[in-house]
Amino acid sequence: MKNSYVNKHVLVTGGSSGIGLAVAKLAASQGANITILGRRLEVLEQAQQEIQKAGSADTFVQILSADVSQETEIHQALSGLIAERGLPDVVVNCAGVTHPGAFHELSTDIFRWNMDINYFGTVYVLKTLVPGMIQRRSGSIINISSGAGLFVFYGYSAYGASKSAVNGLSEALRMEMKPYGIQVSLVLPADTDTPQLAYENQFKPEITRMINQVGGLMQPEQVAKEILEQAARGKYLILPGNDIKFLYVLLRIFGRGAFYAYFDGLVRRAFKRSPEAEPGLGRQNQNGPD
Repeated sequence: MKNSYVNKHVLVTGGSSGIGLAVAKLAASQGANITILGRRLEVLEQAQQEIQKAGSADTFVQILSADVSQETEIHQALSGLIAERGLPDVVVNCAGVTHPGAFHELSTDIFRWNMDINYFGTVYVLKTLVPGMIQRRSGSIINISSGAGLFVFYGYSAYGASKSAVNGLSEALRMEMKPYGIQVSLVLPADTDTPQLAYENQFKPEITRMINQVGGLMQPEQVAKEILEQAARGKYLILPGNDIKFLYVLLRIFGRGAFYAYFDGLVRRAFKRSPEAEPGLGRQNQNGPD
């Protein structure tokens, strides 16, 4: 990673907390200039101070308050950034949300919200930046998906579908961007200790909690280190943490059928051990976080 980010302009969406903030701080410490984009100005300002401390005295750290789910808003914010600071060299699409729950209990608003932020939020950012990258013939795109985009299990029908869409988008972009010298990376982190995970834990069905106990918990700094190191080496698929690497290898060796059987067995045992694990019909999780 040494010298890979020196004097590079790195844009991080969702850069005010969690993995996004960890990526921004680490890139700043490696000599990059940073722009973070998020919705809440006060949180952005606090993150700006943290990133500035991680960098040097001459590191510029810009903040943009915008909602990635609003195409016009994103286009205006990023067009202004390009006019003022130039086209970013690296864009890390880290803005994301999740709200777990059994499919029949989740409102369609939750499905739409996940797609608007996780998938279309990535599309809108790249639609503004990619034409300039193509003209320049350089750039790096890093899309943050999830281990739930690799294998979607109980409780993640809304989130997993949106992250699977990010996976498909990234795969197409990898092929389309390569002739223009633009590197595309897809990141599939395991569970990471972030404010988003804390929010998510409020709504997890008991069965989902039991399944989650199979894996470990990563820290955002660990994930950020793997992202920036492997993207600098030009790697497309980035799998932070041993748990997700192990799952990926097993899927390749044994195929999905074996995993369907394994997770189906976990669900059956969870229902037997915990009567309250069975979701109640008719309850709807209506709203995501503010």
